[in-house]
Amino acid sequence: MMMMILLGMQTEHRCDQVQAANDAFSITNSEDIHDTSSQTLRIGAKQVKRDHKPENIIGKLHDKMRTRSQDVEEISYLCYVSQIEPKNVKEAIVDNDWILAIQEELNQFERNDVWYLVPRPKDANVIGTKWIFRNKTDEKGKVIRNKARLVAQGYTQVEGLDFDETFAPVARLESVRLLLAIACHLRIKLYQMDVKSAFLNGVLQEEVYVEQPAGFKDHFYPDHVYRLKKALYGLKQAPRTWYERLSSYLLQNGYTRGAIDKTLFVKRVKSDLVVAQVYVDDIVFGSTSNFLVTEFTNIMSNEFEMSMCGELNYFLGLQVQQLKDGMFLSQTKYAKDLVAKFGLESAKPVRNPMSTTEKLHKDPTGEQIDQKLYRSMIGSLLYLTASRPDISFSVGVCARFQACPKQSHLAAVKRIIRYISGTLHFGIHYSFDSNVEIAGFSDADWAGNIDDRKSTSGGCFYLGNNLVAWHSKKQNCVSLSTAEAEYIAAGSCCTQLLWMKQMLCDYGIVQGTLIIFCDNQSAINISKNPVEHSRTKHIDIRHHFIRDLVEDDLLALEYIPTDKQLADIFTKPLDNNRYEHLRQSIGVCSIA
Repeated sequence: MMMMILLGMQTEHRCDQVQAANDAFSITNSEDIHDTSSQTLRIGAKQVKRDHKPENIIGKLHDKMRTRSQDVEEISYLCYVSQIEPKNVKEAIVDNDWILAIQEELNQFERNDVWYLVPRPKDANVIGTKWIFRNKTDEKGKVIRNKARLVAQGYTQVEGLDFDETFAPVARLESVRLLLAIACHLRIKLYQMDVKSAFLNGVLQEEVYVEQPAGFKDHFYPDHVYRLKKALYGLKQAPRTWYERLSSYLLQNGYTRGAIDKTLFVKRVKSDLVVAQVYVDDIVFGSTSNFLVTEFTNIMSNEFEMSMCGELNYFLGLQVQQLKDGMFLSQTKYAKDLVAKFGLESAKPVRNPMSTTEKLHKDPTGEQIDQKLYRSMIGSLLYLTASRPDISFSVGVCARFQACPKQSHLAAVKRIIRYISGTLHFGIHYSFDSNVEIAGFSDADWAGNIDDRKSTSGGCFYLGNNLVAWHSKKQNCVSLSTAEAEYIAAGSCCTQLLWMKQMLCDYGIVQGTLIIFCDNQSAINISKNPVEHSRTKHIDIRHHFIRDLVEDDLLALEYIPTDKQLADIFTKPLDNNRYEHLRQSIGVCSIA
């Protein structure tokens, strides 16, 4: 009865707001407007002020002119979703929109049969609970719904009593990009689904008790606690129980789990293939057959409640555009938010993320800066490299100075953000015009780090014409020659290529001899010569496994001229022309 009254009040309140908005629009757009040069506009017997206070204006003051239909849509949109996130449950229960969100969460608990009320045990650990309130936004940053989540305070759990094993696999970003490349080769459309309150489906093996949620305690048994049947968000074992429930269900329905990536599930029906990549409760799937797509959707919907299901367009902060000639992966929204977060929207953009004249070093005499700010900037930039390989090297170099950042390091990071502000719409383009042959490019500088004289390894890896993975990392040892630095870099590239080869086996794609393109003839000769001599005996033995791969014809190092070496962008700062040429060559571009 209380909820029906609240719903009635909410509906009446919304109708009043929309009616008021319509009345305002009818007045503003009336044709009986006279004397526009005066301070008032006369409409019959009514007078409407021409100048309004800024606080009375709906929307942003400096926005461009909008049509009446756009404004009506925005006002009605604001009426149905609360734009304010409450800090605690006391603030939430006075807002009708958030009351509905809380009720939706509690109803989900009842439908999933998550818990039951019991007297408080004497010798058991009772875990606290807390309400979390968040506004969910779309890829354009608009609030689409209010989400109330009841979470357990898992930091109070006792190992061996409340939980045992907590590890749960999640998909790597390389796996997601590999799926995009394979989808382009097979020319299949990808879809996504989001399991509603996924962790509430995981069955617990341990005996776990939690406190009643604040503001919603049982009036007759206020001192009782809930014993959990299913997992609750915040519990340490919640991700693992959900993964076990999902994987066992898919295996029962004829899917096979990947041998390398345990979050990949594949099913073959004659010549057709359906694949599903899982990242906690977000699932990306596609098939060469529309029937198998419908079948997978029905299988999941029959067992779990879905909060969203449709074509893939926004996944883990990554924007995916499925085009006529391929797919485009970008983080435009995230990049805009990043630039705005650090107040560099109005800064002048630059063509290159890192200067070629100034080399970063520890700078012991430099001015100290806020470490928290610097680390926040680095962390934000690191996630942007998921779709922006063109900034991998510059971000990696700046990340080396997080222990004691100085003013010079902050200036270098701001330069990267200024570069991003001018390339917000850049991303990786995946083309349909591609094959499934794996190839890698390996490169290294020599003694590029001024402080310890260690070299930087760089590499990029392709499936046909599509960029799948890349890395830029400082080597662990000091190289005595360029050949040694290039040889070590090639060894690190081998591990990535082998991983990609094994991943493709799960898709049913078999590879022949893998190819790494290197621009150093000496490094290629070292890989072919199994005899150690004075120039190679000091190289760590772990780098020599590349020789076994070459000898078994699993891998081949081929020479490529330096001007065609794509991995050069991951090892050193470059001038503007060379940098822009390589950026376009590795597939980073804009389709806007």
